[in-house]
Amino acid sequence: MHAEPDDLARLRALGWPDDETAREALAAAPGARLARVASQHRTAYDIALGAEDIRRVQPPVPWTRPRFPPDERAAVGDWVTLDETGKTIAGLLPRRSVLKRGAAGEHHRQQLIAANVDHVLVVVGLDQDFNPRRIERYLVLIRASGASPVLVLTKADECEIVEDCIDLLLEVSESGVPIHAVNAKDPASTAVLHPYLGPGRTVVLVGSSGAGKSTLTNTLLGRQKMKTNAVRANDSRGRHTTTARVLMPLPQGGCLIDTPGMREVKLSGDEDVVESFDDIERLAADCRFRDCAHVGEPGCAVRAAIEDGSLDEARFANFAKLRDELEAAATSQAERKAEARALSKTITGRLKDKYGRR
Repeated sequence: MHAEPDDLARLRALGWPDDETAREALAAAPGARLARVASQHRTAYDIALGAEDIRRVQPPVPWTRPRFPPDERAAVGDWVTLDETGKTIAGLLPRRSVLKRGAAGEHHRQQLIAANVDHVLVVVGLDQDFNPRRIERYLVLIRASGASPVLVLTKADECEIVEDCIDLLLEVSESGVPIHAVNAKDPASTAVLHPYLGPGRTVVLVGSSGAGKSTLTNTLLGRQKMKTNAVRANDSRGRHTTTARVLMPLPQGGCLIDTPGMREVKLSGDEDVVESFDDIERLAADCRFRDCAHVGEPGCAVRAAIEDGSLDEARFANFAKLRDELEAAATSQAERKAEARALSKTITGRLKDKYGRR
C-alpha cells in the first residue's frame, strides 16, 4: 500500500508513526485498506478509519476458534487491513510494541492490554493509592512491552508531601523513568505530558481504579468524554468508571488509550525482572558466591547493603517476590506450549490415520 498525502494525514491522526518500519509494513500490504482497532467487543471490533470515522467490523473466522492463540488476535491499538467489503478484518500488521499481563485468576494465561504504543503512562494517586512496590511491578511489565514507561502522580494539588513521595521513588527516577506530579483536572498542570502526545504517537493509561485516569483523559481531550466517580475516603479506592479499553485521538495530534483500573498486576512470563532492579544486580555481582540467594550466605553484598541502609529491604523483598512469580509464570507458559504441540501432533496423526497419509 502506498500512502497518498490524504491517506497519510488520516493515518497520522490515528497515531501512525510514518517511520521506516511503518513504511515497510505499508509496502507489505499492497492495495489494502488500513484501519486501527479502537475497541474490542466479545464478537466484533470497532475500527477507526479516521479520527471521526469509527465502524463495527467482524474478526476473521480463525480468530473466533477457541484454541486460536490470543496474542495473534487484534488488540486495541493494532493496525489491521480490511477485506474488499470493508466489513471484516483481513489481516494484522506487525506490532511495534505490545503491553500484556497475566490474566486474573489462578491460571497463567496472557491478556493483551494495548498494542503499538510509544509510552505507557502509569497513573498513581498521591493518596492511599501511592505504593512504590506496585509501581515497580508496573515497570517490570512495561519494560517487556517495547514501550517506554512514564510515571504520572495525580492529585498533587491535594498532597502536602509531593516531594517526599518522589524521594521514595529514587531508584525509579535513577533508572530513567520520567516522573510528573500533576493536578489531573488542570490543563496547565497536565501540559507537561504534551511531549508524549504529538502526531504519530500513542500512549496508554494504566493504574488502579480511582487513580484519576478518566479525569486525566478528559483534561487531555479538553472535554468530558469519560465518566468519573469519587473515590472512597477510607481507602482511596474507586469504582470502575472505564469498563473497556478505548483508543481516542487527541487534540495534541496523537492518540490515547484509556483502560479499566487494574486490581491485579500479574506478570505474563515474558518479563525480565533484572532490568527493573539493576541496582540489586550490581550489588549481587559483589557477593562471595556466584549462586548467592541473598538469604544468609557469608559475604553477601545484598544483605550487607540492607543492613547498612543503602538498600531498602522492602524493595529487595519485592524483587524476590517478582523473580519467583516470573519463574512460575514462565514455567507454566512453557508447559502450555508443550501441551499445545503435543495436542497438535496427536490431532495431525489421527487425521492422517483417518484420511490416509500422503
